[in-house]
Amino acid sequence: MTLPPHDVADLGLAEQGRRRVEFAERSMPVLGLLRERFATDCPLSGVRVAACLHLTPETAALARTLVAGGAQLHLAASNPLSTQDDVAATLVADDGIGVHARHGVDRTGYAAHLTGALDSRPHLLLDDGCDLVNVLHTTRTDLLAGVRAGGEQTSTGVLRLRQMAADGALRLPMAAVNDTPMQLLVANRHGTGQSTLDAVMRATGVLVAGTTVVVAGYGWCGSGIASRARGLGASVVVTEVEPSRALEAVLDGHRVLPMAEAAPLGDVFLTTTGNRDVLTAEHFVVMKDGAVLANAGHFDVEVDVVGLERASVEVHRRVRPHVDAYELPDGRRLLLLAEGRLANLAAGEGHPASVMDISFAVQALTVEWLAGASLVPGVHEVPAAIDDEVARTKLAALGVRLDRLSPTQARYLSSWQA
Repeated sequence: MTLPPHDVADLGLAEQGRRRVEFAERSMPVLGLLRERFATDCPLSGVRVAACLHLTPETAALARTLVAGGAQLHLAASNPLSTQDDVAATLVADDGIGVHARHGVDRTGYAAHLTGALDSRPHLLLDDGCDLVNVLHTTRTDLLAGVRAGGEQTSTGVLRLRQMAADGALRLPMAAVNDTPMQLLVANRHGTGQSTLDAVMRATGVLVAGTTVVVAGYGWCGSGIASRARGLGASVVVTEVEPSRALEAVLDGHRVLPMAEAAPLGDVFLTTTGNRDVLTAEHFVVMKDGAVLANAGHFDVEVDVVGLERASVEVHRRVRPHVDAYELPDGRRLLLLAEGRLANLAAGEGHPASVMDISFAVQALTVEWLAGASLVPGVHEVPAAIDDEVARTKLAALGVRLDRLSPTQARYLSSWQA
């Protein structure tokens, strides 16, 4: 097999990567069933797809499904620290997918990888954090005319797309995959909730029970993290700027405080806002010795890492894998996970495969829909039928059966006269 254009660390890791992908696929029945149909129907025949995603075994399962449907796929990593080099190798060597990703690559290399994926002159995009869209609208506008549409998987990315659309800057139709009920409930709440706490425990070895965990932001991700932390025995403090979410946190049994008041109390700080400067120098100076700082938002701007370095007299790198200790003038040390990047994927292994089975099934069906759709530039909702199909297929795979409305019940619900 002639290999496609690629930039990976070591093709010799392909066998190891293949075993890990096959292990993950055993927990991804929905994507497996979808792949069987794609292989028969070939709905993506001749369609070039460029994707910016976390290079994990679960992502490889999605990539294989798209290729089974006829897509010509080129992948770039959406986070250098989440890239798994053995997975990248197997996708190139065994599946003929153009992968541009290396673990730990610097910002220049990361930008080159995005360009490498876009050099395939894609018809469709799959984005994670709006990076491909950003490059297309800034440095690679020459490719815009050939791109029909795309899908965005993250809360941060959808937020940016809506801002672009409001400013009249978005020149593509983009589907808000993140906003589907399945993605919000399963991936954002349950996936992020579990994987973020898993990353903290793996990286630090901390006993969560008895600690005070401060969760910044109480959206789908933040509420999931808070629920898991409380389930592990932590006392949870939430910080918020939106009244309705703050009230939800109170009714869920959490304390709600401004970050300035929460900073001296917390043992573990987890940011999930999608905004910048959530934890800054004013908070660092009053935090406990040994406080853990971790970000579960997409970009590495929620913890002011530059400000943390300025406030420190010494930085002790890699006191544990993925943990840097910042020593303050009085001897206190603050522990930053994964350089302030997305902790659950950089210091952990991301969402469980059973979660990504649902998330990526929605992604694959959205790509199929976009391949045949004619949409105007802007942010579009994913058809509800896609979400319903994924939910029903997952429930069937789990052996869960549903009630059905009787004709009388259906008529009652559809008539105002009954």
